[in-house]
Amino acid sequence: MSIKNKTQNTVDAIKLLCSESMFDLINSWHKWLQIERNTSDNTCYNYLQDMKAFMAFYLDYKGAALQPNTLIDLTPSDFRAFLTLRIKTGITPRSNARIISTLRNFFKFTAKRYGINNTNINLVKTPNLKTTLPRPLNQDCALDLITIENYSSTEAWSTMRDMTLFLLLYGCGLRISEALSLNVKDIHNTDQLLITGKRNKQRMVPLIPILNEYLKNYLTQKPHSLDPEDPLFIGTRGERLNPGVAQRSMRKLRSTLGLADNITPHSLRHSFATHLLTSGADLRSIQELLGHASLTSTQKYTEIDITNLQSNYKNFHPRG
Repeated sequence: MSIKNKTQNTVDAIKLLCSESMFDLINSWHKWLQIERNTSDNTCYNYLQDMKAFMAFYLDYKGAALQPNTLIDLTPSDFRAFLTLRIKTGITPRSNARIISTLRNFFKFTAKRYGINNTNINLVKTPNLKTTLPRPLNQDCALDLITIENYSSTEAWSTMRDMTLFLLLYGCGLRISEALSLNVKDIHNTDQLLITGKRNKQRMVPLIPILNEYLKNYLTQKPHSLDPEDPLFIGTRGERLNPGVAQRSMRKLRSTLGLADNITPHSLRHSFATHLLTSGADLRSIQELLGHASLTSTQKYTEIDITNLQSNYKNFHPRG
């Protein structure tokens, strides 16, 4: 199911959980996120999922649908009861941290746009989260992902598609959403890709020669039309490839290659950055290639590099 269809389903669910005027308020916030804030479709969907969860909680907790005029009456205890219930049902602290951020964003919007102000959500402490470092693949494993013998598909074109997609993620450091949003026209007669990332921020990413070869081979095998406006990566029916298909292919490769369960398509982006840093690339260049708005987001890869250095030191130093 496409992200737009999933978003629409969530919007329909919210409509059943709250009053009409409350739904109009949420819908106005959603449009503001899309149009004025240029928030990605995936992020908008996650925000709406969070609001659906809160609307469902309130309806059950108070026995009545939430209204705009009762927003100001929500207390810190109400919010804490919501988060406690989520923890009891197995929701992770990271998910709760995100939903607090969602509610704060929503209340900032209602205060500025409609004068509906409730700062009690700011009194709720965000859960402490453990800092988890990205898990990059080593270089040999990354290259195994583009070795045809490791694939079991009987369709040559879909195997070529998956190998090309994974090489694109590893060779250019793309997010899966960025790679799957590419059209055929984006890769013709160029040694660079113009990528549109989060908040519609654009960046240029160079194409390495081997990637050009894989792209050409994939296009010669790709079924359906090669219209410039067609999606580059497609499913069996010719529609734009769903991220779930790429994740399923990665799961099969994990089993074949004996990789850890936390290796995902996104791990290839981490591997791209880590291997560049290990080879001597500077952080500013990596920041530009990844499309990070802040250097702080890129600095986590220095911790990975230090971890690798410490491991090598212990393994190979005579007194280690």
